Amino acid sequence: MGSFSISKVPLFLSLLLIIIHLNDAIYYEKGGCDLFHGSWVIDDDESSSSYPLYESSECPFIEKQFDCQKNGRPDQFYLKYRWQPSACNLTRFNGEDFLTRLRGKSILFVGDSLSLNQWQSLTCMLHIAVPDAKYNLVRTGDLSIFTFPSYDVKVMLYRDAFLVDTVSESIGRVLKLDSIEAGKMWKEIDILIFDSWHWWLHTGRKQPWDYIQEGNNIVRDMDRLVAYEEGLKTWSKWVDDNVDPSKTRVFFQGVSPDHLDGAKWGEPGAKSCEGQMRPVLGLEYEGGAHPAELVLEKVLGAMSKPVYLLNITTLSQLRKDGHPSIYGHGGHKDMDCSHWCLPGVPDTWNLLLYAALVQN
Repeated sequence: MGSFSISKVPLFLSLLLIIIHLNDAIYYEKGGCDLFHGSWVIDDDESSSSYPLYESSECPFIEKQFDCQKNGRPDQFYLKYRWQPSACNLTRFNGEDFLTRLRGKSILFVGDSLSLNQWQSLTCMLHIAVPDAKYNLVRTGDLSIFTFPSYDVKVMLYRDAFLVDTVSESIGRVLKLDSIEAGKMWKEIDILIFDSWHWWLHTGRKQPWDYIQEGNNIVRDMDRLVAYEEGLKTWSKWVDDNVDPSKTRVFFQGVSPDHLDGAKWGEPGAKSCEGQMRPVLGLEYEGGAHPAELVLEKVLGAMSKPVYLLNITTLSQLRKDGHPSIYGHGGHKDMDCSHWCLPGVPDTWNLLLYAALVQN
């Protein structure tokens, strides 16, 4: 919470300030503060030098596509911004506390490369917090398992861009909106963190399916937001039917935005995120709500089991400066305005995840 001084005010005012301060703390602990409404501010705490939360050089397993500094990004402004909620302060990340709280437990990220972005961020944050603790990293197919043996904690990632199934059949690759066989491996996990959106938009050679099927109806294409909603409904039914909230906590990452149209952030001349070095200032994003986020919120609102939405969309929309752009893995040939540099924005997603775990 914010600091205050009582040395130069009357006693009754001092008591009033204390009461307000304590109420603010209680409000935050009970989840009353909206952690997702706020703005990006320069971290000017010289005593702690807290941002960035780590150096990419300290994380030996970081993916090349996210290591913007190593890939030659010349500016470092984007590393110094921290998320400031409007009504309270965000809990400072304590990696050792995170691991201690989750001793003997497993975390599984399920989703696309934005899940990879967040999982990679969290493994770096935890490794930097306990640099002497041994870790193991094993990757088998679509499953990556990062383990801290001394804490008996597994931080895993399963690449599954749609959550529902894509199956090879005689007619070709079929995206089945009402089938979710992959859910079998999500069971018995203590913390599940889901993500899905970006692959629903792919067309042409990047599109990983030839047909879409729901029930007996097979089509070559359909409105992608409609397909996304139907897929999410199948996922939500799986959660409602299979998750025991007393044993498993479920999160949804929210929709991570891209920055390909400067008009959406008030800079019509910008055709991509290239050269962006500062966030959008203020509380609001000119481009407004993300349509996929509205669909996600609708589906979550109809569920019977609790799912915590890591509502990262607006705060990430404000970070037009946080993408690899030409400093990912492809340079100018593959402008990346979808993923995020590390250190960077996904570290804040994990601060918000940590705050949610601490609150409850």
